[in-house]
Amino acid sequence: MNRLTRRIGDASARRPWVAIGAWVAALALVLPLAGLLGGSFVDDLVAPGSQSEKAMELLEERFPEASGGSAVAVFAVPEGERIDRHRPAVEAAVARIAEAARGATVTDPFTAGSISPDGRIGYVQVAFDVPPMKVDPEQIDALSDAIEPVRGDGVVAELGGDAVFINAETPTSGAEAAGLLSALVILVVAFGTIVAALVPVALALVAVAAGLSSIVLLAHATDVSTAAPTIGAMIGLGVGIDYALFIVARCRENRAAGQDNATALSNAMSSSGAAVLFAGGTVIVAMSALALTGLGFLTSIGLSTSLVVLFAVATALTLLPALLSLLGDRIHKDRRHWWPRTRRTENPENPKSSESSESTAWWRFAHRVSGRPWPYLLAGSAVLLTLAIPALRMETGFPDAGNDATSTTHRRAYDLLAEGFGPGFNSPLLIVADLNSPGVDADGIPELSRRVADVPGIASLGEPRFSTAGDTVVLPVLPTTAPADAATSDTLERVRGIIPDNVAVSGLTAMTDDLTRQLADTLPVFIAAIIVVSFLLLMLVFRSVAVPLKAAVMNLLSIGGAYGVVVAVFQWGWLGGLFNLHETMLIASPLPTIFFAVLFGLSMDYEVFLLSRVREEYDATGDPTESVARAMAVTGRVITSAALIMTVVFLSFVANPSPLVKMMGLGLATAIVLDATIVRMVLVPASMALLGRAAWWLPRPLDRRLPRVAVESDGAPPTEPTLASTARSS
Repeated sequence: MNRLTRRIGDASARRPWVAIGAWVAALALVLPLAGLLGGSFVDDLVAPGSQSEKAMELLEERFPEASGGSAVAVFAVPEGERIDRHRPAVEAAVARIAEAARGATVTDPFTAGSISPDGRIGYVQVAFDVPPMKVDPEQIDALSDAIEPVRGDGVVAELGGDAVFINAETPTSGAEAAGLLSALVILVVAFGTIVAALVPVALALVAVAAGLSSIVLLAHATDVSTAAPTIGAMIGLGVGIDYALFIVARCRENRAAGQDNATALSNAMSSSGAAVLFAGGTVIVAMSALALTGLGFLTSIGLSTSLVVLFAVATALTLLPALLSLLGDRIHKDRRHWWPRTRRTENPENPKSSESSESTAWWRFAHRVSGRPWPYLLAGSAVLLTLAIPALRMETGFPDAGNDATSTTHRRAYDLLAEGFGPGFNSPLLIVADLNSPGVDADGIPELSRRVADVPGIASLGEPRFSTAGDTVVLPVLPTTAPADAATSDTLERVRGIIPDNVAVSGLTAMTDDLTRQLADTLPVFIAAIIVVSFLLLMLVFRSVAVPLKAAVMNLLSIGGAYGVVVAVFQWGWLGGLFNLHETMLIASPLPTIFFAVLFGLSMDYEVFLLSRVREEYDATGDPTESVARAMAVTGRVITSAALIMTVVFLSFVANPSPLVKMMGLGLATAIVLDATIVRMVLVPASMALLGRAAWWLPRPLDRRLPRVAVESDGAPPTEPTLASTARSS
């Protein structure tokens, strides 16, 4: 791996304009293609093999008009008024809606009786002939335009329903730009020069631009979740900056040790470049593992994020050395570090002696922890376990329109419908009977309706609808509680418990409930798979059993702490005002799975960068305690800077109106802080001191059979004689 990344970096450094031109050409190709051929984003909310999926497949085959999505145009007037006073304006809006609906069935609130008991709120039902995930977003926009004129008549008009909620684009807050600016400030402080600070940010933007364009193209070929671009951008910005930061920092370290620009860059690509390749690979593996859940929207998020990370690695290995070769000494000048730093002695013949690691705060702290490992290990573990306690009470549910920001029209429509017709109006169920199968027949439908009506938690039933062939029946049902309410899930289970074998319950509420259950069932398998794969990869790289086992346990501790913080803030409401939360909410059921994949991958980044340096120092000194102290001395500032950058980037997404993105931002920021402070600075030196030489033990049979893969080198200069002569400096 060292040789591969060195050769890639050397090739880019020898011909920097070729490498830069290749990236410019790639962006010039992929950006317009994304605009011309890119698809739209949609959430595939089907749990494979579930009862709701089977019911929807039956409807699509035999009764397609009953399987379609719906939109609801809601009209309301102020307290004390009645909507029939504005009947001409509302009926004109209904006419425009019917024209914009392109053949969909449209009801009139005055003739269909869809007026609230107080006469203040009414709604128009728009029934499409395709599932909600397949409704054309342009048609939704046309409906929104159709209700706009009625607002001028003093009527509140909002657009909601499953088709509108599912096809709503994930909004942005604009705070992401502030996150990037904060990252730039941290880089200037860390490097002491604007040039060195701008390079990682520029590379991250290139990687995100290429990655997001590829996601848009991916949406042309398959269904891609609406959350995929936001999550991809979040992770891409963080890792893109960090990967470039690690290589630039190692290059500057080599340069300060007396190596010329070409040698410093080549050695940085061999050592930190290999670490970037391995770390990026672990993130890609973790995100791709989302396919193990069997859920389409999670698979699309995993693949999309993997694409962005792949571009981040590619820019760090190819575009970065080209830029560093052209910048030459400008990347090293005006160094004004405000972090604890080492005293340097100039000894170009011995790069290892060019830094007095004993002068750093990180070296002293590592020895302090190593001197009393048990108290530090127990104290650090206690903090993480305490933070993780709320996670034991985590309650998950699929986000619905009631969780979205009140600035969105579908959330305001949701609130109006709940106010006028009860919270259960927003959680309709569809009871589907297959009359061709043994069980209830057509004559038994009235009795089935009576039995369902008697189930606790059922508010009302609609009239049964028979397919044209008479072989399928649909019975609309409204619960008494909201979609994300745990009582609605209980009601669904009670209904499913009394229906015959040829009857199934579907609808968006049932589909999302089935998704939540499947996610809960697959999460342990998913976690186990990622841990096993990461253990094997780390064992392969570090030639150790204890190191990957320790890494897995500590990553679980930091992830558990992040889970607990998210539960305390969003589910319990602690410090909710600080994050602009006005109500508590269930934890989005996809979050624990996505969260674990992302966090485990990112935690492995810091694990690889720190422990690869520890292994390098251990091979040089043979002292397990001193090797940790020296590694922390030379990586402490860089890892701290990287963690701060990740934190501010992720926190910028907390301002996003989407609850899923908001939870992701806070959880990721929390986990990174815990991982870079308690785990890396306390638990790692304490555990390594306790393990001693056993930390690097590997059974001899395994040692002989496992291939050797290194992610750090000894900094030996490159052997290619043409590199130094062709590298550029200024």
